[in-house]
Amino acid sequence: MNLRERVYVALGSNLGAREDYLARAREAIARMPLTTVLGASSMEETAPVGPPGQANYLNQMLLVETALDPGRFLKQLHKIEDENGRERTERWGPRTLDLDIVRYGTRRLRDPELRIPHPEFANREWWHREIEELDALVPPPRDAE
Repeated sequence: MNLRERVYVALGSNLGAREDYLARAREAIARMPLTTVLGASSMEETAPVGPPGQANYLNQMLLVETALDPGRFLKQLHKIEDENGRERTERWGPRTLDLDIVRYGTRRLRDPELRIPHPEFANREWWHREIEELDALVPPPRDAE
């Protein structure tokens, strides 16, 4: 029996056909092994965080349930980003697609490659709104309270 955990994944795009990139990300995440999409928040446009002169981001949060470990899950997200033209040239620079693990069950992880919860969680108020929306749509299981 695989232990499945609820994971909040932030999707963002500020280059090109932003809605199309988010749609492709949702579809690809739904095809990930041992993973089920439970819900998607509304899309929200936000000002960029990072270097000036960037276009606004289109953001959305997914709630998924997965039996993948956090490292493997992150590798799958990076593969989706790469398949959608993501270039890692400038920290917080413009991107076709950005996929972040915001929360992974109740885990806390401090690894050079992955920090859970996401270290910017406190600074991204839209992530809080999107998680609240998802929790209203798909309440946590009673045994998780």
